Amino acid sequence: MNGSLRHRGPDDAGLWMDGERGIGLAHRRLSILDLSEQGHQPMVSTNGRWVIAYNGEVYNFQTLRKELDSDSSYSPSGPWRGHSDTEVILESIAHWGLEPALKRFIGMFAFALWDRSERTLTLARDRVGEKPLYYGWQGKSFLFGSELKALRAHPDWRGEINRDALALYMRHNYVPAPYSIYKGIFKLIPGTLLQISATTSPSEMPKPKIYWQVKDVAEQGIRNPLDMSDHEAIDALDQLLRDTIRDKMISDVPLGAFLSGGLDSSTVVALMQAESNRPVKTFSIGFHEDQFNEASHANSVARHLGTQHTELYVTADQAMGVIPKLPYLYDEPFSDSSQIPTYLVSEMTKHHVTVALSGDGGDELFCGYNRYLWGPSIWNKIGQIPRVLRRIAAGAITVLSARQWDKLFASLESILPNRLRQRLPGDKMYKLASILPAASPGEMYRDLISCWKEPNTLVLGGHESATAVTDPSRWADLKDFVQHMQFLDSISYLPDDILVKVDRAAMGVSLETRIPFLDHRVVEFAWRVPMSMKIRNGQGKWLLRQVLHRYVPQSLIDRPKMGFAVPIDDWLRNNLRGWAEDLLNEKRLNREGFFDAKMVQQKWQEHLSGRRNWQYLLWDVLMFQAWLDHWERA
Repeated sequence: MNGSLRHRGPDDAGLWMDGERGIGLAHRRLSILDLSEQGHQPMVSTNGRWVIAYNGEVYNFQTLRKELDSDSSYSPSGPWRGHSDTEVILESIAHWGLEPALKRFIGMFAFALWDRSERTLTLARDRVGEKPLYYGWQGKSFLFGSELKALRAHPDWRGEINRDALALYMRHNYVPAPYSIYKGIFKLIPGTLLQISATTSPSEMPKPKIYWQVKDVAEQGIRNPLDMSDHEAIDALDQLLRDTIRDKMISDVPLGAFLSGGLDSSTVVALMQAESNRPVKTFSIGFHEDQFNEASHANSVARHLGTQHTELYVTADQAMGVIPKLPYLYDEPFSDSSQIPTYLVSEMTKHHVTVALSGDGGDELFCGYNRYLWGPSIWNKIGQIPRVLRRIAAGAITVLSARQWDKLFASLESILPNRLRQRLPGDKMYKLASILPAASPGEMYRDLISCWKEPNTLVLGGHESATAVTDPSRWADLKDFVQHMQFLDSISYLPDDILVKVDRAAMGVSLETRIPFLDHRVVEFAWRVPMSMKIRNGQGKWLLRQVLHRYVPQSLIDRPKMGFAVPIDDWLRNNLRGWAEDLLNEKRLNREGFFDAKMVQQKWQEHLSGRRNWQYLLWDVLMFQAWLDHWERA
């Protein structure tokens, strides 16, 4: 099991066993802090009670260590052995107790903690979900690990594909927590801990306990908004981000940052450079296709800030060369196609540094997605129109193919106002067509985030289970539609798509990523920011933009938002066609029995003809098929 995760920690391996109690902990180490043997894991507390296997970083460990040393009631069993955060975590738990210590930790983490006195195992995950943790019973064994491949290596593994989870995957591009692609195996929800006793029966599954949740933060933030002028709010966010970025630059190994040239990564790099007395190392990749390339923008920002910048232009063949690695890297079906450039930039970055800071999270916190800008406006315009007329309008939009819409917008570009100039306008017109028939704002949001709109008809024997998006009991009490979308994105799309994509791509090449925007202090601050400071003059992230404009000229940043995309649609019609046709073969699909083969084939033929662009729906199926090929037939 430990060997299967060598990529997550190539520098050291550790094992702690208590055969009499029936417990074993294993750890792979990517050495970041205290590179000596004193940082070796699994680690036992100085009082001998606690044993931990821990993945991640607790950034305020030095502060906690000082607090312990100055606490007159703290009675260490011996001197500090080293200067790792792992040791501080253990001593904090030993002194303050598990939950009080958890609430003091500022960082990203997933850990397994064995209490030798109470014979209890605790699994815990960080507040926002930067680090992964799977768990579940297989036979008489309770298994847990950072990735499913560790669980698969156990002799009791009998993983059975969960068709209900497969249906959810086809809607979302990912399997939402707490589910996994296997029956009886779960993801620990962010901000929770799960405790299981040595006497717990395999028929029992304790419920995770919440110690922090976005729901509470959102509700409290709305009730207690910032009472600041614009200038005061800009100062406050500037200082908060500088403080958290300073924390995340603590490392005993080389450190750098991803730089796409967009608002979020540019802000992180600008503040890193402000906190550093030497040029920050920055990394970006470029594509030769202009509509997918941000490298020139990143280069301009890097030159202005004076960073030590490295960029790599990749060919289509290099990008497609990543595809065979995806099933192993992502471990369960995952089909956000930006996984490909994310892996490429991680691979390139690892040649230079061991830790990279990332700008993820800014969109969810400060209103960066187009749906936050357009959603309420569209609903206000269409909500009063009878649904039958909206369905007719949707049909009219789809008379033209997405490619034809692209050509039409290109021909009109010289006379279109800036607000109507869009990247990939054909895709956006089809997205508009998909939401026009919605019966409510909530249904419109669900349509916006869905790939296959009716996955229960596609997946044979599959029925979607309740998720954070569909279970009102998990929702925060928010009246504003934009805030509701932000909240749902923060507890679903962010941890289950964005953070999974980054973690598996980076750890697949033994690179640690740190995400300053997801420091819980920043999350709590962002929910107190009034909407007027997030969206202003039809533009999102107003407050964040003002911070960045202190360091980078507005002219280098203000441009239409670009995703981290690759031209999957063209690849499927050309270089990847043979690979795709093999995986989508109708006889094969019928034999395997997971999908309605005729439905898949219809999408495939329409895509090949150019009548429709079904790249995202087909990529969902292809990534499952490739995953099935790799893991279930291995």
